[in-house]
Amino acid sequence: MSKQVRKRSVHGSMTIEMSFLMPMILFLTMGCILAVFYYHDKNILSGAAYETVVVGSTKAREKDGVEAGELESLLSQRVRNKCILFSYPRVVVTVEDKEIEIVVSAKRKWMKVSIVKRAAVTEPERYIRNIRRLKK
Repeated sequence: MSKQVRKRSVHGSMTIEMSFLMPMILFLTMGCILAVFYYHDKNILSGAAYETVVVGSTKAREKDGVEAGELESLLSQRVRNKCILFSYPRVVVTVEDKEIEIVVSAKRKWMKVSIVKRAAVTEPERYIRNIRRLKK
């Protein structure tokens, strides 16, 4: 009769291992997702700042020039509804005669991102005219 009735013994070691392992796996997964969101927003802000500073350096050559408020609104339009973590970045635009600088910074809890982009206000037409004058 002892051969027919076999007791199954269930060990609790698998349950204990999974109760430790599953939170660690979830923590790593959520950390990776948060890192991807951070770098996504950083790239969006960096690209928008670069595009805005280049547009500003091009517009600065025009007769009317460019104002800091115009560039701030242009940057906010480029960033609107694209960021996941940093929804409301702080923008500081400095317009000078020879250079335009944009500083974008954002903060959410313990995460921070700060981006600085600069572009020189060049006059390629004048450079090309000078080269043509030298060739003649």
